[in-house]
Order: sequence, then C-alpha cells, then structure tokens
Amino acid sequence: MSDASLKPLEIETGAAPVFSIIWLHGLGADCRDFQDLPKMLSLPSGLPIRFILPNAPERPITLNGGMVMRGWYDLTGMEIVKQEDATGLAEAAGIVESLVNREVERGVPRSRILAGGFSQGGSVVLHYGFRCHEPLAGIVGLSTYLPLSGEFASAASKEAIKTPVFLAHGIFDPVLALALGESSRQVLQDSGCDVSWHTYPIPHTVTPEELRDLSAWLSSRIWPESSPG
Repeated sequence: MSDASLKPLEIETGAAPVFSIIWLHGLGADCRDFQDLPKMLSLPSGLPIRFILPNAPERPITLNGGMVMRGWYDLTGMEIVKQEDATGLAEAAGIVESLVNREVERGVPRSRILAGGFSQGGSVVLHYGFRCHEPLAGIVGLSTYLPLSGEFASAASKEAIKTPVFLAHGIFDPVLALALGESSRQVLQDSGCDVSWHTYPIPHTVTPEELRDLSAWLSSRIWPESSPG
C-alpha cells in the first residue's frame, strides 16, 4: 500500500487553526466520505479549525467473506460484540494517537482536539478517547457502539472519563441495531461519562437534524471551553 493512500485529507476553515477535529469514516468508505462535514456543521466564524480525515488501512474483512476493503479493524460475524478484534482496535487507536500527536506538534493542544467518527470509525474513537491519560476536548460517535465494553470500567483512564461525548443513533439502523448503541451509552453513563445521547428515525446514515444537534452540542460544550484567551 502506498503512503499516499493513507495520507489524511485535511481541510482548514481559516488560517493558523487553533482547534483540530480528527474524523474517522466507516467500514468500506474512505476519507472523502465526510469531506463536506465542515460545511454541514455550524462552526464559529472566529475559531479556525483543521479537519483531519484519515483513510483506514485496507484489510480482509472476515464478515464480508475476506474481501479486502478499508477497515479500522476486522469483523468476524454479525454478533458484533463477540470475538472482537482487540489487536485491530489497538492498531487503529495507535493511528488516531499518531494524528493527535501530530496536531500537538503543530501547536494544537490536546484540550483543543476532538475525535469523532461514523460507524466503525466511531467505535475506534470511543475505544481510544476514553483510554487517553491526557484527555481530548471531546468525542463524537455517530451510528456506532462501544467495543470491548466488558472491560471498559477497568480500561478507561480516570483522567479521560469526564470527556464530553456526543452519541447519536438511528432508530431503524439495520447494520448496528439501536439496542447496541443504547447498551453502549449505558456502559458509559454507568462509568460516570458525560454522555449526550440522541436518536433519529433513520437507518444507518447521517441526517441534517443530527448534524444540527451536533453543532449545538459543540457550541455549548466544546467551543466555549476551547476559545483563545
């Protein structure tokens, strides 16, 4: 695989960004799946933001008959929470950590870096974000679930447990059932996480209403805490 195929897509909303959003796509998609996200969110005009949209590595996905596609980790069967790919999740978390570290090197502190994702990408940021000993500004998971949830209480970092998290799920999701999202939310809440939970009458997709709610959450929970000065 060429280095170019793994190079993240970057979009800046202004010069010298002071905030970064790392956003992970879902299984089988690529970095351009959410390239319009900056336009779809209501962003503060005075806060220049860098969006980093990485590509997942290409790998055989057991659930799809071993077909090679972009995936953050392997899926072995329809029962998502059984025989989870802990090694693949750790590797994906390492990719996110490298992107976070790169932003820090570019002058954006971890307190101004948000990690988000859709579906499998959301699972990765939930897995990663709550294990950080230096917390991020926030975590966003759309149409997703908490992987390795049985070990969350012991694996989560006490420093990161209060990181604000926005979770949204479609009531009619045929890929990741609503019950899976609800059980993930419960695990997080039972562990003391600061969860904002939203549901919509949609399948496994993203709706404008969802992005409006995400924008409102960002305005109330993230931007004021991260404004310059």
